[in-house]
Amino acid sequence: MENKNTVCLFNDSFPPLIDGVASAVLNYAKHMEPNGFQPMVVTPSHANANDSVFPYPVIRYRSIKLPHMQGYKAGIPFSPTVAHYTGAKNIALLHSHCPIMSTFLAREVRQIVNAPIVLTYHTKFDIDIANVVKSKTLQSACKKVLADNINACDEVWAVSHGAGENLRAIGYEGDYIVMPNGVDLPRARASAEEIALTTRGYDLPANVPIYLFVGRMMWYKGIRIILDALARLKAQNHDFRMVFIGQGEHKIEMEDYAEEIGVKDKCIFTGAIRDRDILRAWYCRSDLFLFPSSYDTNGLVVREAAACNVASVLIRGSCAAEDVTDGRNGFLIDENGESLAACLASLYR
Repeated sequence: MENKNTVCLFNDSFPPLIDGVASAVLNYAKHMEPNGFQPMVVTPSHANANDSVFPYPVIRYRSIKLPHMQGYKAGIPFSPTVAHYTGAKNIALLHSHCPIMSTFLAREVRQIVNAPIVLTYHTKFDIDIANVVKSKTLQSACKKVLADNINACDEVWAVSHGAGENLRAIGYEGDYIVMPNGVDLPRARASAEEIALTTRGYDLPANVPIYLFVGRMMWYKGIRIILDALARLKAQNHDFRMVFIGQGEHKIEMEDYAEEIGVKDKCIFTGAIRDRDILRAWYCRSDLFLFPSSYDTNGLVVREAAACNVASVLIRGSCAAEDVTDGRNGFLIDENGESLAACLASLYR
């Protein structure tokens, strides 16, 4: 029997665009070869891509810009180039990480290579649909198309129990397996020298709490909650520094809001950081990781912080908080700035 050992990873985001799902795909690809499998990534074209840095094939197909999502592309899933390339490979598995365009393309490829499709469900797509489509009738139609696409896969994974519940909310009725994502940061602290080199030149006084957020700079990530909490802390004469690492379409609005409420002088907006060693050093320089997001289904960044021995502050009942016990391996708050401020103030004592 022919030995099939190629796993084809489909996703709508991949470097130079980095988000949690792209990081998950990178981690899958990184760990396949040592375990006897050859990864191949299929992803939309991007003008700034440099795929020569990857030790495995990255197949790009035609894409269009998404006007409301900075840097993101929507792939056009009917690609003869992908069909031709994948048809010549010994593909054992098609693993889609996006239930829309990537899965449409995976279904096309399945007809050629006769390999099963596993879909990992990472994101609350009902929220994304509601943000883009205002008509309730069209929202329902979009969710039906999405559920039908997911139903067409051979196996479905959800990155958390909450992500599985969200599958039900969009109308998917099949089985799924909870398969949490892993992270690539080592479970250890960066050295004092690495931390000092990375953070040199920033206003980070000794003996002042350093809070950190890493992620896309979008309001639905809970960043208004963070900023409102910081304003309360400052009004109570607590000193701190807040570091925001990430890029996104709301970043300038967030900086303006920080200025408006009087905490801009305590905040550092670094922009996106792609170097994993530099990012790890920032985690290790921080005292707490703030992630008050009820949108995220898994929170890779929470696991990255934990790998660096940094506890997170999370929304009670959120997906990111599924494995967290308040006061034991993290801190749980209500979804508002007052609750976050009270939590942080209590830790000053």
